Amino acid sequence: MLAMKEVYLDNAAATFVDPRVKAVMERFWSRDYGNPGSFHVMGLRALRAMNSARSNVAKVLNCSSDEIVFTGCGTESINLALKGVFLANRSKGNHIITSRVEHKSVLETCKYLEKYEGAKVTYLPVNKYGQVSASNLEKAIRPDTILVSIIYGNNEVGTINHISELSKVAKKHNVLFHTDACQAGLLDINVNRLGVDLFSMNGSKVYAPKGVGLLFIRKGVNVVPLLHGGGQESGLRSGTENVAFIVGFAKALQLLQKERKKEFARIAVLRDRLVSGILNSVPKVILNGHPKDRLPGNVNISFLDIEGESLLLYLNEKGICASSGSACTSKSLNPSHVITALGWSHEVAHGSIRFTLGRRTTSADIDRVLKVLPGAVEKLRRLSPVNIKEEDLYG
Repeated sequence: MLAMKEVYLDNAAATFVDPRVKAVMERFWSRDYGNPGSFHVMGLRALRAMNSARSNVAKVLNCSSDEIVFTGCGTESINLALKGVFLANRSKGNHIITSRVEHKSVLETCKYLEKYEGAKVTYLPVNKYGQVSASNLEKAIRPDTILVSIIYGNNEVGTINHISELSKVAKKHNVLFHTDACQAGLLDINVNRLGVDLFSMNGSKVYAPKGVGLLFIRKGVNVVPLLHGGGQESGLRSGTENVAFIVGFAKALQLLQKERKKEFARIAVLRDRLVSGILNSVPKVILNGHPKDRLPGNVNISFLDIEGESLLLYLNEKGICASSGSACTSKSLNPSHVITALGWSHEVAHGSIRFTLGRRTTSADIDRVLKVLPGAVEKLRRLSPVNIKEEDLYG
């Protein structure tokens, strides 16, 4: 009996390593494995490769090589940005502004700074699509505000924030601006056009390995390191550099930006077909996030009257891999903080499913989901005691 073909629609959680990326990495495991801090031929080869990777990333982001710090993941990058800036600048103020729909790595870091470092944090509301308005940001800025951190493309509902508009507001008030761009690989990631001071990305969302990330830090921005030791990464991230992963990450970003317009268009067509197919074949559903200002591969739907986790299990049995939101919070029983921030009730949030498309997603994959999903929802609703009415939709 032939095995069922798996349909992987969880690319916001992790992507595969592109073979072209893997190909440039392999020599640093078996041949050029020297420590880039060592002053011998193998160490110098590793150093040259790492410097070349840094230069290539800088070209993609349109910045200087010395403005790039490689980290172990996106979460570390975000922690370094928020904690590092706060600790370096708290003599100027202790107020941070973020939003209610950020990734947990931002929200939990802000909570840490509030609890242990005396930070004051404003969590901005969003509109019904998950966007932060420039006017709300401007109203929240105070004389003691030192940092704003707003997500670029939302990891759960896919909504895109207008980062260049928001960063202009911060700049007008001489406040530093950071964005979590971990999901934004197919968007414009030119840091100068965006106007950001700090910019976080990670490898596991852009067809590079898990375990590598970066932080762009604009020249002149003071940041205190989280890790101390040998002084690698210009003293901002001590520890022996993971050369293979850094080289792979750089290659992945080059490929992504070279192919992004074509891939954006291809995936967006599949996304829109999946959205329309679900809305036309399944009653009592809500599309979460902005209908147009949206990441090309993100589809987040609330299926009323059922638990999202039950639907995920059913789809998994049929070989379809999706998620109920961020992989970092998928084991939590709490409703999505992003969905509730959009104004929906806990019941609506508990029924949300995220499908995220990627480089390997095909039209046949979409057909498969649209064939399986309606029957799955109908079956689970027959077993469910829940019957959400319109007055129960809002939190």
